[in-house]
Amino acid sequence: MAVICLVLFGFVYALAGTGVAQLFFKNQADGSITAHGSTLIGQNWSSPKFFHGRPDDTGPYAANPKQNVSGGDNPLVANGVSGESAATNLGPRSKTLLADTKALVAYWHKLGVNPTPDLVTTSGSGYDPDISAQDAIVQIPMVAKATGLSPKVLRALIAKESNSAELGFLGSSYIDVLQLNTALAKLE
Repeated sequence: MAVICLVLFGFVYALAGTGVAQLFFKNQADGSITAHGSTLIGQNWSSPKFFHGRPDDTGPYAANPKQNVSGGDNPLVANGVSGESAATNLGPRSKTLLADTKALVAYWHKLGVNPTPDLVTTSGSGYDPDISAQDAIVQIPMVAKATGLSPKVLRALIAKESNSAELGFLGSSYIDVLQLNTALAKLE
């Protein structure tokens, strides 16, 4: 019975699941890879020519090889040691969190953007590829100045790249930053 269960649940079930995923959800099963990266993992956009995602590898969370910090918001960066993906779990009274948030607000102001709360707070995983339409809209002056595209064109692009909530009611609408910036690059 143990051997039968091992073969059935250890091999047949796993192969059937992989087969179904490859047959019906090939792009997602293969990691949603595009020519510029994966749409499932946030990319590091630092140029004002592009829309930026959440600050998972920006500002105080950026990689710094000289200090042996790999970048991204992870729980061990606060201790000065590279760690795994996850939030730092710094509480609202944390001096480190306050300093990092102030640094991010200053970073955005230097770029000419009045940031939304999402643009100065990291995602729970440290890999969030999505932003809200409002997060993109506040970045229009920065991107327009850097690319020479009109704000009207950028607003239309944001509207075109917006995805509605799953099934119309699960979660909220979102924009995949990689897809938005890929579409933006085609306009230039």
